[in-house]
Amino acid sequence: MDFTLPEEMESLRRIVRDFVGNEVEPVAQEIEESGEIPRRIVQMAKEMGLFGLSIPEEYGGLGLSMVGKCAIYEELGKTHNGFTSLIGAHTGIGTVGIVQMGNKEQKRRYLPKMATGEWIGAFALTEPSAGSHAANLKTTAVRKGDRYLINGSKHYITNARDAHVFTVMAVTDPSKGPKGITSFIVERDFPGFIVGKTEKKMGLNGSHSCELFFEDLEVPVENRLGEEGEGYVNALKILTNGRAGLAARNLGSCQYLLDKSIQYAMERVQFDKPIIEQQAVLHMLADMAVETETLRSLTYRVAWMTDQGMNVIKEAAMVKLYGSEVYNRVADKAVQIHGGIGYNAEYPIERFYRDARITRIYEGTSEIQRNIIGAQLIKEYRKRS
Repeated sequence: MDFTLPEEMESLRRIVRDFVGNEVEPVAQEIEESGEIPRRIVQMAKEMGLFGLSIPEEYGGLGLSMVGKCAIYEELGKTHNGFTSLIGAHTGIGTVGIVQMGNKEQKRRYLPKMATGEWIGAFALTEPSAGSHAANLKTTAVRKGDRYLINGSKHYITNARDAHVFTVMAVTDPSKGPKGITSFIVERDFPGFIVGKTEKKMGLNGSHSCELFFEDLEVPVENRLGEEGEGYVNALKILTNGRAGLAARNLGSCQYLLDKSIQYAMERVQFDKPIIEQQAVLHMLADMAVETETLRSLTYRVAWMTDQGMNVIKEAAMVKLYGSEVYNRVADKAVQIHGGIGYNAEYPIERFYRDARITRIYEGTSEIQRNIIGAQLIKEYRKRS
């Protein structure tokens, strides 16, 4: 496996690194306090092509490989996670379904505008009764001639406040269980589409998650994504595809926290010497470095396997699980090293600590990832026996 990026990809990575350091980081506290990402920052991201990472060049995107996307996500992870989530949710679960499962007409209609960021994408699966039990959907879709009427609700939908295009999962045949779920491409201005309140969250300020309500939502038949009954499988494929990217964003945040912790430990003096000379602090830094580097290796390995078209169900679950767990442990140690300053809301460490917590929950909890890994281990063992 060779994770070396071509020169043009390294050049883009440097551009994104400079953008993050020079433009996004200086306004990170502003985002945190206002809950809004400055329009000029979003516009700069659009002009750089960051909303088109997953979209093929023929539709105006950058068409990056998974390894390439992870390189960009890693850089984006080094700044405010709310901003990172806006782009990550759009280029990941908000876009991938149309790219991989859409027909030519659907791609032609949606992808060019999504590539420029004119239309933001979102993924609408979760419901009050369907979180970890994703197949337990109550939202229904009934075909009436050339349209489907969708009724139900969703919640915790990232980008919902600002998105125009939603990949929505609904039940078309309740008698078939998961095989009765179908996926649809839904536009915000379709009749019967209602955006509810914006959720108040512990972290990820600037990333807006909302409720959605469908009241006889009219969706043309041509907006069905794949065939009837393929929605649950589509959802699993979309989520699996995005897990290496999410791990890469966590990786960037871990590297940021490690760098900040080293810098602080070298500058902070206690007992007449920098605290980095205290063995307890040095050991925490060492543990943070080992786990960050291990996460880097696993992330790019899974990304490479994805690019090779290999089955990554188990490995994607592993990297999602490990990436989120490591991010939480690194953030905790960063707070400990910084002491009181690390707990102070005027400094970024406290923000990363809060933002890290959701990574063990969204896009599949840590417990669900362990279930997936365990099931794959059993399947592999039986094949060998």
